[in-house]
Amino acid sequence: MVGDSEENDDCVIADEMIYIPEVRNEKRPKVGMKFDSLDFVYDFYNRYALLAGFSIRRHSSGREKYSKEILIKEFVCCKQGVFKKEEPRAVKRHRGISRCGCKARVVVVKVSRCKQYAFSLVVEGHNHTMIPPERVHFMRSHRHISEPAKLLTKQLGSADIPTHKKMSILEVQSGGMEKIGFTKKDIYNFEYYESSQMKNHDVELVTEYFLAEQKNNRSFYFKIEGDSNDRLTRCFWADATSRRAYGFYGDVVVLDTTFNTNRYGLPFAPMLGVNNHGQTIVLACAFLSKETTESFIWMFEEFKKAMPGDEPKMIITDQDAAMARAIFEVFPNTFHRLCIWHITTKFSDKLPRTAYEEYWKEFKETIWEIDNIDEFEEKWHAIITKSGLTDHPWLSSVFDLRKSWVPAYVKHIFAAGMSSSQRAEGSHAFFKQYISRRNSLMDFITRFQRALSHQRQKELLADHIDAFEKPQCALLLTMDKQMAEIYTKAMFQKFEQELMQSLPCFMELKMDDASKAIYKVSERKRGKTRVTEVVYDKYSDQWSCSCKGFEFIGILCCHALALLKREQIEYLPNKYILNRWKKTAKSGLVSDSNGNEIKDCENNSLLIKRSRMSRLALDVIEHALMSEEGCELLSNNLNDTRVMLKLLNDGVGPSEVGGSSSQTRYLKDPKRVTHKGSSKRVKGAKETRMERGIRHCQQCGQTSHDIRRCPRMANTS
Repeated sequence: MVGDSEENDDCVIADEMIYIPEVRNEKRPKVGMKFDSLDFVYDFYNRYALLAGFSIRRHSSGREKYSKEILIKEFVCCKQGVFKKEEPRAVKRHRGISRCGCKARVVVVKVSRCKQYAFSLVVEGHNHTMIPPERVHFMRSHRHISEPAKLLTKQLGSADIPTHKKMSILEVQSGGMEKIGFTKKDIYNFEYYESSQMKNHDVELVTEYFLAEQKNNRSFYFKIEGDSNDRLTRCFWADATSRRAYGFYGDVVVLDTTFNTNRYGLPFAPMLGVNNHGQTIVLACAFLSKETTESFIWMFEEFKKAMPGDEPKMIITDQDAAMARAIFEVFPNTFHRLCIWHITTKFSDKLPRTAYEEYWKEFKETIWEIDNIDEFEEKWHAIITKSGLTDHPWLSSVFDLRKSWVPAYVKHIFAAGMSSSQRAEGSHAFFKQYISRRNSLMDFITRFQRALSHQRQKELLADHIDAFEKPQCALLLTMDKQMAEIYTKAMFQKFEQELMQSLPCFMELKMDDASKAIYKVSERKRGKTRVTEVVYDKYSDQWSCSCKGFEFIGILCCHALALLKREQIEYLPNKYILNRWKKTAKSGLVSDSNGNEIKDCENNSLLIKRSRMSRLALDVIEHALMSEEGCELLSNNLNDTRVMLKLLNDGVGPSEVGGSSSQTRYLKDPKRVTHKGSSKRVKGAKETRMERGIRHCQQCGQTSHDIRRCPRMANTS
């Protein structure tokens, strides 16, 4: 904690030098003056000290023997006393000597008859010079953070505004640095004090917050568990908005834990989805002390309890064995897809450098551009054979897992167009703009809620654009106009792009019989010709393409659209229009497992209530400041309201805040945990080389120079 030091002004030690402050007579303390309390005594003497140019502090007291009531109290100048020199010792801070034996003081005694305090002794003479007015606001007794300033400081802190910027805001609000009433150091001390007050009560505050949210909306779901010592080990929560969103977009879930979000080192596990605008949404959140199979099973079980509807069709994660075992146990019918980005970025680290530089392009084309399984396996084996990597252990391991990450094996399952967990990585980066490793759990929850509110505002804006604007069609086709009315703007743009790409496609009938017709569709893209096979099943009236675009993304691919135009089908059939991509995707009721409707009552949350009341209060204050009568009227009404609210809140015990405290088991704060992967992340080849200090010439591959100094480039020139 930052300490406070009194001012180190030059002191006049000579006995004959006595300084009497020049203050108006009615402002001076006089023997016999009476006050109702010691606080009034302190305030009066401190105001006098402010005018005179010195600081005061409370000193000795005399108490009644049995009742311990203060009968005599002394208030002295801050320079009272003499510095006692001690033995040399190591100190963290070097503080100056401010005390010089000043005798200025006042003494009050309690008058027994009227129960007041009266000045019995007043010594006005100082043995040091007075502080000039431009510096008196630095004195300790004249620095005080008012309650409104404390509230504003907290609000600015929740918006991640640093302390020096808080002082700038307060300076503008007060009309100058000297009128703020405190210094930057006082804010640091206040923030430290607030943080220390939360120590050992963090989990209790989080529990009370969750209970309050649950009281405001019964659809809020949370679960907290602890160990044998009653310390928190895992926590799961999902609000009504997230649970309702799962009812519409719960077919695909992305999960990736992240670190450095709280002071305890607990891994944070947000479970994410994709809405009808293609935006990332939060479905649920969890804190886990251990990334074990048991912990993930607990999290997935709570997720299953909280979420309405069926299990997700697909869950995308990284290569975490504990997470994979948990998914297999809790969601046996859900396809577990591994993040393709985490695997492909390891090629540069796992393969020999020469093999990577020579064959990576072929590996990439094989992974991304081949739709046929047999063709993929044939091409893969051909590459590892000619590169001499047949017995490479890492390549063998990822090939064994090919059915979990290679597009040719997994594109037949709907994934909203996602093949990696990079959407989770982007979400982590977004939320870490609001949170840090220094946050308590309660700090994290409030900051995370603010970030979540900002994220949901983007979704609300997209909804508004869809309702208010009509997209322009680039093609004069009936199907294009049809989908402009049905799809959201983001999804319509993707569909229109597929429709435009279908125009130059070349179609050739390959086979036609009584049950089906097979077409070969050629598409020219990026200078290459891609050939796919589109099958029309005459019995089911169904079109399917070998690229699996519709199955993977949910939007009909350009190859199938080309054949629909060939057959002169003007309107896209309803079976090729997924409800999750429509503007009306969120219409309808969502019920939990007990049949209770999940209502999105976000406006009743504590943060929204506080924001609404703050706006109202500021509006009233602005009107009151227009006149003195308005200020007086508002002050009187606010004082009356404060008394009434205090009486009201005193009558509300803990049993009315989301449940009985006696029935709620409050856990202790968690201990600092260490976890796997907390300091690791996948790095690209370029970043790895930069860290090693090795630079390779892009022309010849040597490390002695870069491409700018390559001899081959010089010869070419």
